[in-house]
Amino acid sequence: MNQQLQVSLTIPIPNDSILISKVELEELKKEQLLGVYWSMGDLEKRIGKKKNWIKDNVLYPSRFKKVLDIENGGFVYYPKSQGQTWSFHASKMAVFLDKNFRSIFR
Repeated sequence: MNQQLQVSLTIPIPNDSILISKVELEELKKEQLLGVYWSMGDLEKRIGKKKNWIKDNVLYPSRFKKVLDIENGGFVYYPKSQGQTWSFHASKMAVFLDKNFRSIFR
């Protein structure tokens, strides 16, 4: 016969911390990006690459532009003239970058 030991254990959680499930954490992360738009500078920080690299490897290749450009139903505003700024729907761009990581960084 196997021996068993039943133990009751109390683990204190500091007052400045909470315990939540992974599902709740992922939902909170998604909500942080809802209604948020990135500038080109924000995107540079996220990817860790400069504007010209992002344009050459993410924004202008036709396989990506046809998905990204708002003119095609995407979530990236491509400036049409000098002085206009790029705008990226943060949550959708984050998902796109995750899904296309291998294709982008090859």
